[in-house]
Amino acid sequence: MREKSHWHALCPGSFDELLGGGSGSATVEALWASERSWRLLVVRALLDSAASASTGPLPPLTDGWRLLARATAQRAAERVLSYPTVGVWAAHTLRRLRGTAEDETPLWAETGHLHAIAASAAVLAGLEFRTVIPVRRNWAVLPAIGAMRVPGPETWSVAEVTSSREGVRIAGHPLTGPRWHALTELRAEGCALMLDHTDPYRALRGAASAEPVDDTADWQGLFGEAWEILRGTDAEEARALAGGLVALVPRPRAERFRPHSASSGEAFGAALASVPDDGEQLAATLVHEFQHNKLSAFMHLYTLHEDRSAQLHYAPWRDDPRPLGGLLQGVYAFFGVTGFWRRRAHLLGQFEFALWRTQTAHALSGIGTAVGLTDLGRRLVAELSARLGPWLHEAVDDAVRAAAELAVADHRATWRAYHLRPDAQEVRAMAEAWSRGDSLVLPAGEPALAPGLPGRGFDTRAVLLRWLLADPAGFDRLRDDPGATVSGARPEDVALVTGREAEALRTCHRRIVRGDGDPETWVGLGLGARAAGDPAGAGVLAHPELVMALHAQLGGRADPLELGRAVAGADTATRHRTGALGRL
Repeated sequence: MREKSHWHALCPGSFDELLGGGSGSATVEALWASERSWRLLVVRALLDSAASASTGPLPPLTDGWRLLARATAQRAAERVLSYPTVGVWAAHTLRRLRGTAEDETPLWAETGHLHAIAASAAVLAGLEFRTVIPVRRNWAVLPAIGAMRVPGPETWSVAEVTSSREGVRIAGHPLTGPRWHALTELRAEGCALMLDHTDPYRALRGAASAEPVDDTADWQGLFGEAWEILRGTDAEEARALAGGLVALVPRPRAERFRPHSASSGEAFGAALASVPDDGEQLAATLVHEFQHNKLSAFMHLYTLHEDRSAQLHYAPWRDDPRPLGGLLQGVYAFFGVTGFWRRRAHLLGQFEFALWRTQTAHALSGIGTAVGLTDLGRRLVAELSARLGPWLHEAVDDAVRAAAELAVADHRATWRAYHLRPDAQEVRAMAEAWSRGDSLVLPAGEPALAPGLPGRGFDTRAVLLRWLLADPAGFDRLRDDPGATVSGARPEDVALVTGREAEALRTCHRRIVRGDGDPETWVGLGLGARAAGDPAGAGVLAHPELVMALHAQLGGRADPLELGRAVAGADTATRHRTGALGRL
């Protein structure tokens, strides 16, 4: 196969669509074209790097390339080379060949996956051939087609693949019967996704063993529901998504309201997702991951950031600090998620909309002036901000708005409590001022970022709120032992989300006084105090890392609420001074 040398560029309409977070079908087609060239460049670099590498028990890589070329006339090679997992394989194996990645897989099995790719293309083209492919932990995989169970004592071995008038065989067995596990195509009117549960590179971050899902009826039903929701909310965006995503990688069911999903810039067209709670959750997940797909492809064409520092940032949808590139990906994905939930009128939909519009706007406001953004990166942030701005003023149910505000304050404060550390010398000075009875003065500089290890998910209280809004009866059943249903949840969390803030405040206060004040407890204290109208709430929620450090410096003897009020007073004084200086 020979790739014509040419530059890829988007037409002005597609360029503007993507900068604004959207896309039409023509734009997605243009991204596919550019990703095809990107994929071929990576594969070519892999083959060049592997020229002198051992192929172990497999044929030379040139044999695989020749077989792949034979399938070109029927365009089967195009279909397989564009399959998302091929991109992960090529990039991962190239990193191994260049010494920048490690894996327990023998290198010959990694490079030799080319033979499996070529065999898949030849099968789809209806060619007669004979080749040998790697066997990983007793699985021989034909990408985009399926996998054969090949029992044997070796972890890494090989199997012969033959195709003749009598059919296709792997290790002498036809592609039928209990050994063979074909991929399932999830179908709905106007959309189809391959449910890939066998490809070794489907996990998007290196190789994994096949995990066949033989009963796919549930996935088919959920996908049908999701597609109807997507098509009903925005038909054009749904068509674009249908043209962009080709593979869905299933993962085990996660805790309710805590789905797991992922995508990769090396796997355009793929989304990984845990078994969803319902079709609506799957629809939101597909929107989320498709946004990542689009931005990754866009960034293969244009530079949005040149961040050479190790600076990390607050990402309102993550528990860990994120680099600039990760934050860009997040705001782009959650802009799409916000737009999806904006069209869902029920209480949970309103909550998700209210939560993510606020958090996405917060992230956009912080990233717009970040060092490392290019002019085009700043333009993208400005475009998203302009589109999101009017949504911030749209009405939602009062109770939903209050729930979203609680979730926002909870996440931001808990993140600060775990990941920020005030200067030790300034904390000592504040402790001395407290002991003298003097007013506190906030540290002049920003606290240092020192990523901590969270004791539970920062979304724990938000998950309880989702239960309360979407399933009140289920919420009532979990009240007595919330941690059994929502990992990490405590009784005081239930009190906070159900309007019993005074009870939560007392519980958190007692725990801190007896020396058990973890960050979640301090933030719970702040939320409870804020609901009670106590100024301590503002101090704790705005500067939890400082209040905690000051409490520890004082040996735990100071009342946590008094410290919160003192920090709140210092914060107010600082703001007044800053405002006065700003007017001079």
